[in-house]
Amino acid sequence: MAIKAVIFDCDGVLVESVGLAGEVLAEYLRDLGFAVTRQEATRRFGSGKMADYVARFERETGRHLPEKFEQELRLRRDQTFRERLRPVDGAVELVKALRVPSCVASNGPLPQIELSLRIVGLREHFQSRIFSAYSLRAWKPEPQLFLHAGCALGVQPAECAVVEDSELGIQAGLAAGMQVFAFLPGGAPSTRAGVRTLRQLNDLKAWLEAD
Repeated sequence: MAIKAVIFDCDGVLVESVGLAGEVLAEYLRDLGFAVTRQEATRRFGSGKMADYVARFERETGRHLPEKFEQELRLRRDQTFRERLRPVDGAVELVKALRVPSCVASNGPLPQIELSLRIVGLREHFQSRIFSAYSLRAWKPEPQLFLHAGCALGVQPAECAVVEDSELGIQAGLAAGMQVFAFLPGGAPSTRAGVRTLRQLNDLKAWLEAD
């Protein structure tokens, strides 16, 4: 089926933020007395609803994080992003070359998404077409965020392409009945039925042109 709109995740798809965020998180946890690596911190907190990961971390460790943990973490992360955040290779060029409507739909808070896009020069391109799970109170892998985004673009789910780098996002795209593209530049290709793997973002053009 023809692709009439593209829905991008933000972190790891448009901006090189996953590694940076993991560094900030691990450093903050170490400041609080937890011996964790960047990889472990990233794995244990994931890319879903922050409050759920905080609650699970506290259960597993038997220790409470500071009341303003999430607020302080975001302040530290925002500062690091302002200094070091870069776009994913080819992201800016792809987004600006698209001939179909596009938007961003992320599990992150809206201010964080907007800051990331502004830093890499994409905020003005998407304008009001930026959707946050925090606004809908529905996080991936639930499909509501993608369905809301597709509706806002005026495109049926089956005609929307979702570009995701996380398992939660891939699950959400499939649950929404959309065409899912797993952006996995260095990992093994996705084995999920119906999911296409992109090694570089520019590869999406071939699928758009084929339609």
